[in-house]
Amino acid sequence: MTDLSLNGVHHISCITGDAPGNVEFYAGLLGMRLVKKTVNQDDPSVYHLFYGDEKGTPGFDLTFFEYPGTRDGRAGAGMIHRILWRVGSSESLDYWAERLEAGGVETRRSSDEEAGFFGVGPTGEGDTLLFQDPEGLTHEILIYEGPDEPLVPAHVEIPPEHAIQGFHGARAFSGNREITEQVLGLVLGFTDEGEGKWHLAGEAGEDFEARNGFYFLDEAPEERAVPGAGTVHHIAWASPIDQHPDWREKVAATGLYITPVIDRFYFKALYFREPGGVLFELATIGPGFATDEDQEHLGERLSLPPDFESVREQVEPNLRPIPDITQWRP
Repeated sequence: MTDLSLNGVHHISCITGDAPGNVEFYAGLLGMRLVKKTVNQDDPSVYHLFYGDEKGTPGFDLTFFEYPGTRDGRAGAGMIHRILWRVGSSESLDYWAERLEAGGVETRRSSDEEAGFFGVGPTGEGDTLLFQDPEGLTHEILIYEGPDEPLVPAHVEIPPEHAIQGFHGARAFSGNREITEQVLGLVLGFTDEGEGKWHLAGEAGEDFEARNGFYFLDEAPEERAVPGAGTVHHIAWASPIDQHPDWREKVAATGLYITPVIDRFYFKALYFREPGGVLFELATIGPGFATDEDQEHLGERLSLPPDFESVREQVEPNLRPIPDITQWRP
């Protein structure tokens, strides 16, 4: 087996009960580019929306499955409870505090006494900004000064120097922290940086840059987890395509159940639930979202992988219209 390495966060997938409102918030207010409008390949009756930078680069792909009218969820043991994002400066945090507040979104700076309003306090990576989306999903923006290239989407209202620059990582409530840490360190190659912080140092390949990802483990609250709108479904770590079969073999050798390789057309996927309860995916870097759409027009039409094209006439009329994303494009 060759030396294996994961390359930071590939994507994070969440649940929404309101696709139109989701697009307004993430593409309209937060300035993310809707890079793919497609369907859930395990349930093609519902949307799967992908937000990212200009190219849909792994390391920024925030995705949502829409289940219209689903109840609001609550993060608990075995779930990710916060998504961490990067910006380039303290001035960018000021910009986002002002923009979010103007959009009716309550925010907290890490220096605020009420930072605990969002449950667990700030991440401790310096000055940060916390807020929630309309369905209660918690986000934290922090200043990143590391080596990774910024992944920047373009938006008519947001100066490029203040744009969100991709994932920093995530915070999770582990239901079995000791064994989760063994999987992170011994199996997946994370480094323990203490106090529940784990670092995944990526390595560059022939056609992709190295990316660093961070994963924080927190004590779970007493309230039970409730999957639903505003919760994270799974997190995916980025795998070079040529290493994917070896990753399956390595995880399976631990005794954890891992799925066969599943072809998602835009990437290939492996899924396993780590011992603390969080669903992990290992997703390949490529082929990418421009496989079936022109780069300039990503996300403007409903894209269906070839295996699903035959159900377009049945599926498309039942999907709710979402806002025209071209209004936010330069």
